[in-house]
Amino acid sequence: QVELVESGGDSVQTGGSLRLSCAVSGDTGSVRSMGWFRQAPGKQREGVAAVYSDGINTMYADPVKGRFTISQDAGKNAVFLLMNSLKPEDTAMYYCAAGRRWTFRTDDYPYWGQGTQVTVSS
Repeated sequence: QVELVESGGDSVQTGGSLRLSCAVSGDTGSVRSMGWFRQAPGKQREGVAAVYSDGINTMYADPVKGRFTISQDAGKNAVFLLMNSLKPEDTAMYYCAAGRRWTFRTDDYPYWGQGTQVTVSS
């Protein structure tokens, strides 16, 4: 079992920045990917960024490329999402997830946090 707890969500204005954190604990031996997903009201949950278990290889959804950066601490006890140049369309609940495959498919992620809200106003 893997436990995930997100923090760092807030309300910011367009162009602002936020850094989300995800505390990771439990048995992470089978985890091959740590991802950030988001879900806006009335929309499906979508992958935003993911980092492979080597801590080096990363991938990003097209809407956030060049603005968001995912990172993992050396002990793999935390994952971060630095979000710059925020836009109103980034408004969503952001979830941290631990998965067995390095993808953006939610089915590949059996472990999820409770989410942290990000609101970007124009």
